[in-house]
Amino acid sequence: MKRIALALALTFIAPAAWAAEKLSLNEISRYLNGISTASSPFTQINDDGSLSTGKLYMHRPGRMRFEYDGKGGGTVVAGGGAVVIHDPKSNQPPETYPLKRTPLSIILDRKVDLGRANMVVGHSFDGTSTIVRAQDPENPDYGSIEMMFTGSPVELRKWVIHDSSGGKTTVILGAMETGVKLSSSLFTTSGRSR
Repeated sequence: MKRIALALALTFIAPAAWAAEKLSLNEISRYLNGISTASSPFTQINDDGSLSTGKLYMHRPGRMRFEYDGKGGGTVVAGGGAVVIHDPKSNQPPETYPLKRTPLSIILDRKVDLGRANMVVGHSFDGTSTIVRAQDPENPDYGSIEMMFTGSPVELRKWVIHDSSGGKTTVILGAMETGVKLSSSLFTTSGRSR
């Protein structure tokens, strides 16, 4: 009787173990290319260990907005080929960088192709998630992005930006909603408009 119970238990457990396996780069590229719009709550772990929370909005290709919680939380907006950091606590004007010089450009590219030569510098599986580390193959000095995906269905759960100066910023995503209607004003880089 114990053998039958054990056999039944193993029958139910085995499919879950088989379902958890490393995703291919093609599957991940297809998933990212399939996202047109998305929103998600996020938690950010900064290089100094401090935490920030907020809401992420994405409109592929080329647009993303991080809206930080709290009074004077600030925003980071990618749009029009630039990334603009608005920090209301700073007396300085917003910082602006070309999007193509940041690892976020890999996720926001018109056509994500992780199979491109020298783009992926790490592709592993930790037993639960597939981890892909990618960089701009022509400009590896721009830094890299390490993305974590779960399968069944494929979902982006987290990424870590490794910048050119050795710093790292981790973004952990909450429940991501895709196919959401987003106003184009969310991605205006000239001001903090919504």
